Amino acid sequence: MRILDRYIFRSILSIFLSCILVFLFLYIVIDIFSHLEDMLRQKVTIELVFKYYLSFLPMIFVQVSPIACLLSVLYTFGRLNRENEIIAMRSSGLSIVQISKTAIIFGFILSMLVFWVSDKFVPGSSALTQKIKTQIESGTKEKSKESETLANLSMYGLKNRLIFIDKFSLATNTMDGIIILEHDEKQNITRKIVANRAAYIDGMWVFYNSITYNFDENGQIIQEPQYLEEEIMPIPESPHEFLSQRQLPENMSISQLDEYIWRLSRSGATTVIRNLKVDLYQRFTAPLTSLIIILLGIPFSLRMKKRATGLSSIGLSLMVGFLYYVLSAVSLALGKAGVLMPVLSATLAHIIALTTALYFISVIP
Repeated sequence: MRILDRYIFRSILSIFLSCILVFLFLYIVIDIFSHLEDMLRQKVTIELVFKYYLSFLPMIFVQVSPIACLLSVLYTFGRLNRENEIIAMRSSGLSIVQISKTAIIFGFILSMLVFWVSDKFVPGSSALTQKIKTQIESGTKEKSKESETLANLSMYGLKNRLIFIDKFSLATNTMDGIIILEHDEKQNITRKIVANRAAYIDGMWVFYNSITYNFDENGQIIQEPQYLEEEIMPIPESPHEFLSQRQLPENMSISQLDEYIWRLSRSGATTVIRNLKVDLYQRFTAPLTSLIIILLGIPFSLRMKKRATGLSSIGLSLMVGFLYYVLSAVSLALGKAGVLMPVLSATLAHIIALTTALYFISVIP
């Protein structure tokens, strides 16, 4: 690495780490004051508070990395430009790309790091944070997995089934208050099964006190409802697969979300599948925000020679970054509404922002 590259890299890295630490400190301080009353009332231990905020670190890192990148690029290249170091570099024959190469490589490496953290750590830390937050607000102690009972569980099952469960016991693999809605390919209800209780015995689900209603294509009940005190229900899902449904899609890793979409694809839930596909593709494209935001910041930071010009460049770059986030939110909403294909909705904002950044860089004199 050249001396010039090390010089630029040290400046970008130091500002980036400083911004991350400042954002982390501000977030923790603000959150502590907002939950201080609950912590004191419930007599929360220091260990639990430390564990709570430690679980926040991956999410904070992923969320503030793009802003920290923008500020570090604006400060580094703005300072170089104000001190006429950019002019000296250009006079020696270096192009804008050669000068900003270190920042671009830094953005690419950071994007890969954000992708890794968001897939490996954020889902688990998000679920842990929500669990600890519930403990802090309610004052309840953590239950063991064996004694835990899940309430209001719902899932899309195989064979185009929609299943609702009032209570699910992890210790006994039993369900209470079950409603199963079976649909045809056009999502019309063909059968409804209501049962008081179900138990998983020898690899099969046994339903107790069940009533089965059959419907025609117009949604009208046909035949007499069938009541059985006990019947074996041909449900292929095991208790483990039922338990996996308590995990929200945002708390799943990419592989888990992809498997969840595959399972739903066999249920015919087209709207839900489309929304989840948008979220899945966004998992791949969102980490690139750090790299794109650096490319957007480079042309504006190189115009920060005078104070007034510098302030206007900072304001303009922040506005461009804000518009980038707005465009991303709009494209994702259009994708979930079915207007755009899931892949296009997750990449449209990045394509437009990347094109804009490359254009601004190309017109720099």
